[in-house]
Amino acid sequence: MEVEVKLRLPNAATHNRVLSLLSPFLLKTQCQENFFFDGVSRELSSKRAVLRVRFYDNDSLCVVCLKAKAVLVDGVSRVEEDEEESEPLIGRACVSDPSKLGSIDSRILKRVRDEFGVENGAFVCLGGFKNLRNVFNWKGLKLEVDETEFEFGTCYEIECESVEPEEAKKLIEEFLKENGVEYSYSEKSKFAIFQSGKLP
Repeated sequence: MEVEVKLRLPNAATHNRVLSLLSPFLLKTQCQENFFFDGVSRELSSKRAVLRVRFYDNDSLCVVCLKAKAVLVDGVSRVEEDEEESEPLIGRACVSDPSKLGSIDSRILKRVRDEFGVENGAFVCLGGFKNLRNVFNWKGLKLEVDETEFEFGTCYEIECESVEPEEAKKLIEEFLKENGVEYSYSEKSKFAIFQSGKLP
């Protein structure tokens, strides 16, 4: 179970202000490309699951991820998540031809076939989006500040994975309020925004 605090920032200026305030704590910056897949008969989405292939930093890394049963309440997201690394070249081949997902050797894709009944090769690519993520080590928390580019606009968000999400949320909110930074609780995941075709 992945548990994350998710706080939405209203615009680019606010996002830049947060990056500036946190700059002494920067660990790394990641360029991510995300692509999403379903079975041709919506086998995954009909059961509130999604299959994602994510590429990092010009294909230096590729991660396949299965997420299921996501719940997002008061800025805290809970979702069942299973991840594994894959060869970037194989990942790119699957984006170009989703039917290839049925033939790669993968624990997660075996789960997709066994648990969700997606036949070998019966996949469709739903599209995707790019995300620029700045990762900070701040007060013992790993803060991820995201700038997400959809075809229909850009979203800004702070994420923080934590085993004590309410405590983490309180710390982050205090920091934002002390610095006069506007924010709100995220009401939709990035994938849900992507699916809706419009900014929240």
